[in-house]
Amino acid sequence: MDEPTEPTSQARGPNGKWLYTPESARRDAEAAELRARGWSYRRIADEMGVDVHTAHTAVQRALRAIVQEPAEEVRTLELERLDLLYVAAVEVLERRHVTVSQGRIVYEGDQPLADDGPVLQAIDRLLRIQERRAKLLGLDAATKTQVSAGVRYEIVGIDLEQLR
Repeated sequence: MDEPTEPTSQARGPNGKWLYTPESARRDAEAAELRARGWSYRRIADEMGVDVHTAHTAVQRALRAIVQEPAEEVRTLELERLDLLYVAAVEVLERRHVTVSQGRIVYEGDQPLADDGPVLQAIDRLLRIQERRAKLLGLDAATKTQVSAGVRYEIVGIDLEQLR
């Protein structure tokens, strides 16, 4: 959770920065409850003995906490599902595949001809699972997009000949 920019309760850590304490969380929740009742930030600030900015910050921190906890649970569940899919894809990758044509195994000499198709598909699936995992965890670096365009000015309502 974000470190408070201003304290809702007086608590400093050993490094001099404000600590987010259980008391801070309780005060943030109280501010959010008052806001949910329709109170203005000014009224919340007066009630809690803080300035309007601190009251607003407290409410926003509480709202982020409310959203963040369920999001973390969903993220964990999705990662567990991806783990199961990954294991299944690895099993396909490691399995021996033979080429079949018209319902019969194709032989090369006296050995069944290996079929690389399922292996390559399993590799593709593993890469897609890894991409999804990286996206969920935020591991991919942001990509820069460059947009270039020209600007064209059009003068309307003026006779260019009169300007010369």
